[in-house]
Formats: sequence, structure tokens, C-alpha cells
Amino acid sequence: MGEVTLPRRMFLWCMAVIYMIAFVSLYVQVPGLYGNEGLLPARWQLRYSGKPLLEQLLSSPTLLWLGPRLGLDTHTAMELLCLAGAALSLAATLFEALRHSLVFFCLWALYLSLYQVGQVFLYFQWDNLLLETGFLCILVAPLTSFSGPRVFREHDGVTFWLVRWLLFRLMFASGVVKLTSRCPTWWGLTALTYHYETQCIPTPLAWFAHQLPVWWQKLSVVGTFVIEIAVPVLFFSPLRRLRLGAFYTQVLLQVLIILSGNYNFFNLLTLALCLSLLDDQHVGRDTQSKVTMHSKLQSWLCYLVELGVWSLLIFGTIVCFDLQVDATKNHVLSRTAFTFHQFNQFLKTVTIPCVWIGVLSLTWEMVTSMFRCACVSGFLRRFWRMIQWTLVATATASVFSISLVPFTYIEYDSNARLWPGVRQAYDLVDRYQLVNSYGLFRRMTGVGGRPEVVIEGSSDGVTWTEIEFMYKPGNMTAPPPVVTPHQPRLDWQMWFAALGPHTQSPWFTSLIYRLLQGKRDVIELIQTDVTKYPFHLQPPAYIRAHRYRYWFTEPKADGSRWWRRVYDEEFYPTVHLGNTFLDGMLNQYGLKDKSSSRRLPNTTAAQAVRWLRSQVRGVPAHTLIWTLMACSATFCLLQGLRNRNRSSQGASLINPDTTTSKPDTADDVDRLLEDHKETEQADYEEEEDDVSCRDENDKEEGNDPVDDNSEEEELEEDKMLDESF
Repeated sequence: MGEVTLPRRMFLWCMAVIYMIAFVSLYVQVPGLYGNEGLLPARWQLRYSGKPLLEQLLSSPTLLWLGPRLGLDTHTAMELLCLAGAALSLAATLFEALRHSLVFFCLWALYLSLYQVGQVFLYFQWDNLLLETGFLCILVAPLTSFSGPRVFREHDGVTFWLVRWLLFRLMFASGVVKLTSRCPTWWGLTALTYHYETQCIPTPLAWFAHQLPVWWQKLSVVGTFVIEIAVPVLFFSPLRRLRLGAFYTQVLLQVLIILSGNYNFFNLLTLALCLSLLDDQHVGRDTQSKVTMHSKLQSWLCYLVELGVWSLLIFGTIVCFDLQVDATKNHVLSRTAFTFHQFNQFLKTVTIPCVWIGVLSLTWEMVTSMFRCACVSGFLRRFWRMIQWTLVATATASVFSISLVPFTYIEYDSNARLWPGVRQAYDLVDRYQLVNSYGLFRRMTGVGGRPEVVIEGSSDGVTWTEIEFMYKPGNMTAPPPVVTPHQPRLDWQMWFAALGPHTQSPWFTSLIYRLLQGKRDVIELIQTDVTKYPFHLQPPAYIRAHRYRYWFTEPKADGSRWWRRVYDEEFYPTVHLGNTFLDGMLNQYGLKDKSSSRRLPNTTAAQAVRWLRSQVRGVPAHTLIWTLMACSATFCLLQGLRNRNRSSQGASLINPDTTTSKPDTADDVDRLLEDHKETEQADYEEEEDDVSCRDENDKEEGNDPVDDNSEEEELEEDKMLDESF
């Protein structure tokens, strides 16, 4: 694989943006989810037993242990961590010099601290993926900002390879679990006929995608299997065009998911991982190369191999899914042409070879990197680069080794064959979320209709009013929202709660209790504008919940409705404050706070946090996030245009006659200046040699040396030009 300087820079910028999104999205929801009067107060997760700080950090690695030492309660400390993470990631987004290892370590530590007390509202696979990818950023990013983030390092290919390995594990496992789960919709290729209307928070385009014919939905499932199971093997291909083809197929899948569903920053994070498949030649549009007979022959052989790979992939798809064209109905027939036993045997056959493919690919990157370090001029520089390579190679090999444990979870026999030492190392670092197992959309839910919990409140127990959420389906005439990249975590958990009885979601009892109390922080999770909450003036005296079955409506001329629903069953009985059933559930789950009301801390930091909260209160989270993203993108665009103008001016000063080639970045200007200086230095030395030769000749002939004023003036102008740069 070629140099990865530009993809690495793009990856680090994307990770800074994603961190900013994650911190801001969580910050808006902290009071309602984890506040002292929230659904699951975070202080319950931290038991201050008087143990030394180091021992507490080892038992539960979170910076929230420092809260009491700073005069902050747990709720305020969580908000402070979110604000610190948002500010630091925003700064890294705007300034490339801040995208180094120390900054990414701080971002990873801050998010891990929040994750440790996040409980069910932070236990999503994309939170695990963000932590794992964020840890890799510590290895991928420059160690300090003094060397410059644009400087090429010989070991960049080694650390950046871990990002590609993570992308492979994510996509391959996500495709495999769909079949190992034995879900009949995935095996019958009908999963997408239910997916668009049963996913957590669909977009308006999901309604239109749901109307597509069944044969197209089944063909889309086939494409999903190919992209997630077969194509990821090409991530490690030595042929760059195969890797580029795999890159664009993954981008296509992620873009389609973004258009049809609100999956917060998860798809953006996957797209960032896909950058590991690119190189400088593709990103920088460097297509100039010398063409020889040998390169032509090699190019033709590569074309033949690539054609063979894609042909084999298409042929395997046709055979495995029995694709046939029905000319009479103008559609493609498809079915799964293999059994679960055959797929299980296939999985046993390929899991260990996939590991060895990863080993060989990583070994190649390490050897290539070591060779580059050995070719550095100067003994001390070469020695220092070899020390760096040793440390980086050791860290990379260690992370790769422990990642084999969660990767082989997809096949039991392969997992059992792992070396016990690797499993022990994985157990030691498991609490830090360095590596994780993945498997999205394992089973398709809502086959008999999308289950949806509708909460109702009443002041007299006779007249009931539905409590409508901002994002999740409820009102049948309201179109699905677009909230990406924000994740409304309560709305997501409401979707999970509807899949089973309320006893499987203890936090739901806490939600009912807080709504009866009229806690504003919890109400703002439902409606940011509390005036739209039907009981904003006075809390309801009674609350109950029912489960309905929702479906997308069929296409109609008027288009007045998006959903239709039928009543299913009672989800939560009618309760009120002091109700025996409610008190029993609160005591059973330990959700009733028996301690007296706590006084708010009055330190300077606490006051600053509360003041900032008052400034953003009432602003929808997705609006706040998009505003920050738009401002950041505008700043980066203006910064890029300024650098381009500087590059153009530098090119014109270096060579005023050149108008066709202009540098694109500040690196190009520096490179051109160095080349210019080297050229002028060589010319200067040649002039000195010529003058000295003429002087010697003149002395031999008895003549005085010639004083060439024009040459001296040119040299003076060149020196002044160098000094000006």
C-alpha cells in the first residue's frame, strides 16, 4: 500500500468532528438521563468508600472520581466532562496542530469516563466503536504537534493498518451474525421489507424506500450480504484498485443507511474507518508516472486479476442466491441457495484464514515500514526511527492480538483455538473498551408490525392525553424526522422497551415516576420546547402506557398520513404518586432515592457549568450540533482557501513564468521552497567554481580577475528572495 499521509489527516479530522458530535449530543441529555433528578442518576454508580483514588480508578476507570476533589457533584462533573470534550474536539477540528496523540488520549479518556456511568443509555455498539476507534487515534496521530501533523512518518502505515483491520471486523461480523442468528427474514431475503418501518427512528426517505417492490428489496438484501461478507476480504488486497472498489461499495452502503435511517454518528464513524482503504495517490490525484514496457505488462496483469476477482464475486453471488432474470415480469428472482449447516461449515473454514490474512498483511506493513526506517540518512536519525518503529510495531501487534478474541466470537471452534495468553490479555484490558465485538441488525424485529409504546397522562383519570415524543413515531400524521447525527437516547430506549414487557426495562418505571413528579429535565428529553408538552403547567395525576402496532401507510394521493396503527395491549398499568404498584417497582429496582435533597455545589466551576446550561436550554440538540458543524466547516473552508492563496503566491514568487502547476497545500509550498533553495545553492556553488577557475586562469596568464557585477546582483537577489520566504 502506498503512502497514507493524506488519508490519515482526513481520518483524524473526521474523528475530531465525530467526537464533537458525540460530546454535544450527550451533553444536552445529561440532566434528564443522569442528573440528580434524572432517570438513572449517575451518582448511584459511584460509591465513595474512602479508598485511595488510584484504587477507585482501577476498579472503575472514570475521571468522575475527581468530582468531589473539585467541589462538584457527579451530575455537574459529567456536564463538565462533556463540555471539555466538546471544546477540545472542536479545537482539534479547527486546528490541525491539535490533532496529535495527547489530545486524542484526552478525548478517549473523557468519553470512557462518561461511558463507565452511562448504564443502559450508553451501552450501544457505536459507543463501543467510538471508544475503540478513539484509542486507535492515539496510535495513528502524531505524538506531538512540534513535528507537524503533515510530516510523513515511516511507521504511519503500520498504525493506520489497525483502522483497516477494525473496519474489516466490523463489516464482516455484521454480515455473518445476520445468518448465524437464523433469523427467517434474513435467510428468506425479506428483511428489508420490514426494516424501513421497524428501525428505531426512520427518515422520510424510509417511507419511500418501503414502497419499493419486493423483488428489489430481496435483491438489496443480497447486495448487503455481498458488501458485508465477501467484499471486506478485499480490504487487504495488494492491488489498490480492488481496495478502491471495496471502498466505494462500503461508502455506497453507508450513504444509503444514512438516507433511510437516523443512526446518529455510527455511519459517519464507519465512513471515517473506510478512509483507511485509500492512499495519497488516490486522494491527492497524483497520477503522473513513467510508463515502460514492464509497467504496461504489469498493469495488464493487474487488470486481468481484478477482472477475475470481480467476475468470481459476481458468479459466486449468482450461485449462492440463485439469481434469475424473469423477463416476463421484468424483475430478478432470488433465494438463499445454501443451508445453515453449509454456511456454518463455510464460517469454520474461513475464520482462521481471515486471521492469517490479517497477520500477513500486517507483517508486510511492518517489513515495509522497517525498510523505510533503515533507509533514513544519518546514523542517529536512523537509530531513533528504528526505536520508534519497535515501539509502534509492538503496540500494533498487541492490539491486533487481543482483537482476535472478540473477532472469533463469530465462530466458537476458532475462538477456542486461540492461545490462552491472548485471552488473558484481553480480560485485562476489557474494562477500557480497547477492542470489542460487533454484529449489527442481528435479528429483524417488528415482523408483525412495529411495536410502539404510547404514554398517556390524565388529570382526572377519565380524559387521557397522549404524550408525544420529538423523534420516535407517535403522531400518525407527523412525518419521520431527520436528526442525524444526534442520538436521542431516550427515544432509542423506548424502541427497545417496546420489544418486551416493561419489567425488562427498569428505567421505564423511573420515567413514569419522574413524569408524575413533573421533573423538567426529564420532560426536556421528550420535548425540548416544554410548552409543547401537554402537562407543562401541571404534572399529570395519572399515567399509563399502551403498546400499539405501527405500519407505514400505502401511497395515497393526498399524502396526509405517514403511519397507521392498531391497539395491541396494555404495557404499563395506570399509576399515580403513592400508588402501591409504582412504589413496589421503584423499590424493587432501587430507583427511589431515599436520601434527602442535595444542595447544588456553589464553586466557580459549578456556577460556570450552570450558566452555560441556561444558555443552551431550549435549543434542540440536532440544531445545536448542525450549527457547530456548519461553523466548523466554514472555518476550515476559509482556512483552506487562505492556504491555497498562499500556495499560489508562493508558486508565482518561486517561478513567475509558471502558470499551469500550482501547489495545493502549505506542504507543497515548503517543498517548492526547499527545491528552490537547493537549486539556487547548487547554482551558487557552480558560480563560485567558475569564478575560482577564471581567477586561476587569469593569474596564470598574468591578468586581473574579471569583476562580473551582473552575476553578483543576481546572487544578491536570490538571497533576498530566500530570506523573504
